[in-house]
Amino acid sequence: MKDKVVIITGASSGIGKALAAEAYKRGAKVVLSARNGEKLKEITSGWSPDTYLIVPADVRIENDCRQLISKTVERFGCIDVLINNAGISMRALFEEVDLDVIRQLMETNFWGTVYCSKYALPFLLKTHGSLVGVSSVAGFKGLPGRTGYSASKFAMQGLLEVIRIENLKKGLHVLIACPGFTASNIRNIALAKDGSSQGETPLDESKLMTAEEVASRICDAAKKRKNSLILTSQGKMTVLLNKFFPSFMDRMVYNHMAKEPNSPFK
Repeated sequence: MKDKVVIITGASSGIGKALAAEAYKRGAKVVLSARNGEKLKEITSGWSPDTYLIVPADVRIENDCRQLISKTVERFGCIDVLINNAGISMRALFEEVDLDVIRQLMETNFWGTVYCSKYALPFLLKTHGSLVGVSSVAGFKGLPGRTGYSASKFAMQGLLEVIRIENLKKGLHVLIACPGFTASNIRNIALAKDGSSQGETPLDESKLMTAEEVASRICDAAKKRKNSLILTSQGKMTVLLNKFFPSFMDRMVYNHMAKEPNSPFK
């Protein structure tokens, strides 16, 4: 990634923050974007001024995404890698969830990827660059209690797969990265059924893959121009078994989620 121009959305925390640090460590020119510009300034404290650009943006807003791309090109002249990382989660049964919760997840996780990818694509084609989507195993297997999250990740993966196929002969690389459960704050700020913040994660963060490890693996996969990256043995097993035993995996996923603390399943 040395001297490559890398855009990272959702760069203020979790995997996005770790991706920014990893790209910087590898010598990239890093463009950090998130809604909270002050957090981005804290992350880049001590960085060489000519190696990064901060562009506060809300990926739910199309013009913010357009400005993110245009300001990057204005500053650095090109785009080599776009990592669509911005995302939110949820935890509630579809029967009980406010539809606005699902709408918010689609606007952030799916439409944010659409907007950024659309405006970055012409520049990525020029550099034969990499378009990356940070998805989830929830994009392969529907997770109960995560209706909007799974729907948005399925949609993201379908979008990126089509973009890859449409540009097979144009040198574009498209990576769909699925970290699995990661120690980050995405579950702490996950939306409850009424749209309020969940406030705490039902998982033991100490047993999860670190955001730094995930970031390193994603950067390696981008360098090797892999089509997909599924992390954790549990994630790989879920995707594999679901291909051959979908009904069995329905029961397994249900039972696993039902065991979570304060599970929405009665």
